[in-house]
Parts: sequence; structure tokens; C-alpha cells
Amino acid sequence: MGKKKPRPRCSFTPEFKAEIVELCRRGDRSVGQIAKDFDLTETAVRDWVKQAEVDAGERDGLTSGEREELAALRRENRRLREDVDILKRATAFFAKETR
Repeated sequence: MGKKKPRPRCSFTPEFKAEIVELCRRGDRSVGQIAKDFDLTETAVRDWVKQAEVDAGERDGLTSGEREELAALRRENRRLREDVDILKRATAFFAKETR
């Protein structure tokens, strides 16, 4: 048997995710059935439902806004560390030049 090809990575709009979460909350169909009907992975749908519960305050965890802020702060922190590293190298270069 050959290896199964990985699914291509897709991105979905917040409106689509909210619609899927609402379908799951209604309880007409299982999460697995909804995922199958919309050709989604069951894991992704479960993650969307869990994140919606966190955003609604029904479950502990980071809200979507907090996750976005954390990602932005990590990007800024990485950029600032690179800036400091460049300045350290420049300082060392110019210190060597002035001797």
C-alpha cells in the first residue's frame, strides 16, 4: 500500500468557521459527520469548536485576540533581538577599526 498524500493546507474565513461551529453546537449531526460533509478534518473542526468556547468564556485558555497579540509580540521580540545582534556586530566592527 502506498503512502497517503497529505492534504493541502487551506485557510478558511472566520464566517465559515463560525457557521461550522454553529452546526456542531446544534447537535443535529456529530462533529465527524459535519467534517465529512464539508470535506474538513475532524481535528480542525474540533479545534474551531474549542476556540469558540474559549472566546465565549465557556472554557479556559487564550482567546483569539490574545493569541493574535501573543503572535505579534513574539514577532516583534524576534525582530528586536535581530536588531540588537546587528548593533553588537557593528559595535565590534567599529571598535576594531578605531584601534
